Amino acid sequence: MKDAFPATRLRRLRKSETVRRLVRETAVSLDDLIYPVFVEEGIEKPQPIKSMPGISRIPEKKLAAEIKAIQSEGIRAVMLFGVSHKKDNTGSDSWKSGGLIARMIKRAKDAAPELIVISDTCFCEYTTHGHCGVVEDGLVANDATIANLARQAVTAVAAGADMIAPSSMMDGQVKAIREALDEAGHIEVPIMSYSSKFASAFYSPFRAAAGCDLKGDRNSYQMDPMNGREALRESLIDEAEGADILMVKPALPYLDVLARLRERTLLPLAAYQVSGEYAMIKFAAAAGALDEKRAVRETLGAIKRAGADIILTYFARDIAREGF
Repeated sequence: MKDAFPATRLRRLRKSETVRRLVRETAVSLDDLIYPVFVEEGIEKPQPIKSMPGISRIPEKKLAAEIKAIQSEGIRAVMLFGVSHKKDNTGSDSWKSGGLIARMIKRAKDAAPELIVISDTCFCEYTTHGHCGVVEDGLVANDATIANLARQAVTAVAAGADMIAPSSMMDGQVKAIREALDEAGHIEVPIMSYSSKFASAFYSPFRAAAGCDLKGDRNSYQMDPMNGREALRESLIDEAEGADILMVKPALPYLDVLARLRERTLLPLAAYQVSGEYAMIKFAAAAGALDEKRAVRETLGAIKRAGADIILTYFARDIAREGF
């Protein structure tokens, strides 16, 4: 009599790549990805970002050509971040009809009308202090900031933005922006809220890329990295205020939050694979410590598997050019 052996042999479904692909549970495609783009005014040539290999600040005057190239590679959506040379204490250039946000959105939409152009709605790139809003008595003033966020959102949509993405983590920001957009007649424009945004160490390369050196920290308004339940509260409140998409940022350190949020909402979920996550993979690959392509595939798959419908990633163009 043969020795007993379990009837279930899980390896049967792993014996070839064809079978593995047939039963694969999670897939990531270009349809799922948003590519962040840094746009700087007043420069002539792209400025490579040392802490983010392969990423550059794009001159405003060359944005149209860059956007056309991005679209031709198969990217479906971009998020625009302005690098301003006209900063003040409130970030007022960000809501001017002739300001950088309005100009770069118009250039992008004129260059590629079918591309989804998303406006990051915040102030850190436009303020002299680097905070995400109006500073009063050393702290960011919530209510004064959300009034300005609403102004910025209306300006961005008037310039052609397809979606608004508020990232300041102010209480009531989604409600204020939704009301302002609706009042201005932009009732069809969706809001993708940075609803669970943590005060993370993984943002450092972004701050260099976006030119938003910070005086102090953002601990009074961004999430404590140790808090998971509070993150769910933040996101569910934004849903109640009218957000159309909820975002967890960063992605990999907070997959638990993403997975728990997926169980609590029917809204589409986004996750931002932030600059520090990107830099870790790039530098580790450059040092020969890991296979970059496999690491990108694995990390994006983990983010999708945890519950994300949408992933913002600086690897989007690499994937468009080389596949998974």
